[in-house]
Amino acid sequence: MITVKNMNFEYSGTPVLHDIDLHVQKGAVTAMVGPNGAGKTTLLRCISGLEMPVSGTVTVDGFDVIEHPRAVHMRTGYLSDFFGLYNDLTVRQNLIYMAWCHKLNPETLELRVLTVAEQVGLVERLDQRAGELSRGYRQRLGIGMTILHEPKLLLLDEPASGMDPESRIGFSDLILTLREEGYTMVVSSHILAELEDYCTDMLVMRDGRIVEHVYLSEHLSRDKNKLLMIGITGLSEKHIKTLKEDKAISDVKKGDGDVVMCRTSASPEELSRLLKRLLQKKLPVYQFAVQQKSLQKAYMELAETAGLQKKRGG
Repeated sequence: MITVKNMNFEYSGTPVLHDIDLHVQKGAVTAMVGPNGAGKTTLLRCISGLEMPVSGTVTVDGFDVIEHPRAVHMRTGYLSDFFGLYNDLTVRQNLIYMAWCHKLNPETLELRVLTVAEQVGLVERLDQRAGELSRGYRQRLGIGMTILHEPKLLLLDEPASGMDPESRIGFSDLILTLREEGYTMVVSSHILAELEDYCTDMLVMRDGRIVEHVYLSEHLSRDKNKLLMIGITGLSEKHIKTLKEDKAISDVKKGDGDVVMCRTSASPEELSRLLKRLLQKKLPVYQFAVQQKSLQKAYMELAETAGLQKKRGG
């Protein structure tokens, strides 16, 4: 859906983005992460055609951003970190006005507004003024205005910034719904907890460069020493001894309550066989779960690796 090759960008002669190469697959929800000033917003603006790179190419759905900007705009929805709403207009009126801006068919405009309001969970607030909405509902309205023209790609810059925990949960559910509907999304943030529930891959930026772009499933598969939690009813030293005898696990230690913490490099198939062995040995297992690597841990590992390479001059 997005292909960026050898792209560089400058602000008033000062380099900001350096040799950007990037490919985002159709249907992906890409988390763009990195510290403030890493270049995330600038890259999003270059992809959307709002900024002009000094060199390189950017294509969206096969269209070059510089040569075919209107085609790219039609296929892209961009929600900036700070976006404006007409506070004195209702939610419905804001959506209708944006529909006019996109020159949607007047005969189907009302239906499209209702459809979008339903998508983003604003049907019951259509007649409420935008200025009366909470931060979470304002973000929903912003996304609704972004998808009115049915783009294929959504670029969301810090979309959950300033939301309370309940609003963030609702926002995550909205992104998951949009992903199921086939949208490709790039979501930037420096707060990893906002991205944990819905992203498929992670783009790490630092100092205007892409440090790493990795699909999380691949990153998790490279974790060879996973933490395994085994809950055993009435846990005893005999149970722990039985666990220590199994070669599929190591570093067996008692955790909180009746839970044993251990390490394993076993594949899913091997874990299935391990559980079967434990049950055959009459261990009353009530919990058996591998602790998945969090997005934050994956990011910190990648950032640490990049930091070491920088120190070595690599």
